[in-house]
Amino acid sequence: MKEKASEVLALLENASAIPLDEAAERLGINRSQAEEALAELSALGYAIGTSEGGVELKGRTGLMLPYELSRSLRTRFIGKDARHFDSIPSTVAAAKRLAEENDPVDLHGTVVMSEQQTGGVGRHGRMWASPPGGIWATVIMTPNIPVDRLFMITMAGSLAIARAIRREYDIGALIKWPNDIFIGSKKVAGLLQEVSTDGDKVNYVLLGMGIDANIDLEELPDELREIATSLHLELGAPVDRPRFLARVLKELELRLLQLESGEYDTIVQEWKSLSLTINRRVHVKTLKRTFKGEAVDIDDHGALVIRKDNGRVEKVIAGDLFQL
Repeated sequence: MKEKASEVLALLENASAIPLDEAAERLGINRSQAEEALAELSALGYAIGTSEGGVELKGRTGLMLPYELSRSLRTRFIGKDARHFDSIPSTVAAAKRLAEENDPVDLHGTVVMSEQQTGGVGRHGRMWASPPGGIWATVIMTPNIPVDRLFMITMAGSLAIARAIRREYDIGALIKWPNDIFIGSKKVAGLLQEVSTDGDKVNYVLLGMGIDANIDLEELPDELREIATSLHLELGAPVDRPRFLARVLKELELRLLQLESGEYDTIVQEWKSLSLTINRRVHVKTLKRTFKGEAVDIDDHGALVIRKDNGRVEKVIAGDLFQL
């Protein structure tokens, strides 16, 4: 959204109706520029009406625009800089390009959003279906966290989404290790973390998140329809996507600050309280081996502790987990 359109929108939000010439005068622009701004707002999905009193805002856009995110954002830094796209292959890839071409420190908290992804990738390079109506976003961070604790950012992100669902909609969302959010037996969201380090130095962390907000499950691949759900489906009504993302970012920032303060146990204990995995029998596949056992704990680095069927205890920091 261009600056003049943003200024006109802000003005309309604070007036029931205003003559176009008066709006232009207040903003220090001419009538033609005001008309161009209104046309841009209409193209973005805002309902602009006219009455005897002038022009007025009759309805909001359904897009995940930075302006809409900012209306509900209550964070110190995450989301203050937001980049929006109609369609890109991947928000993670776009965020990575930004981090590589700029000083990542200047991008701390930047959020890259897209209405849809055409080449979204999940863990181990798997396809990440990202049709319109979902929340597809990546947060760029340069956290002051030791390298051996970086996995806990995924834990913080999982907690942020699960807590946001619970607090906004009173739905009992739970976390399946390592990075999925479930409502009942169906997945509603997932996360993907990518890091860049030089030895003990953290260059940047990218936390990608995909949330099935208002998506039509019929747009998902056949193999996903039976195991996925959406917030719209669970609530019986569409959700305000920018408002919900703002809540997720607030919850994420809170937990990121806890990690930077060394409150690792706080994150671990909260994660356990929302775990769908602890005390469940599981089948684990890592790059080197496959085994079954019972998930008994999460250690203070975020590794899943499993008591294998042979009685031995093993910790898993990365792998595919199937709950039996």
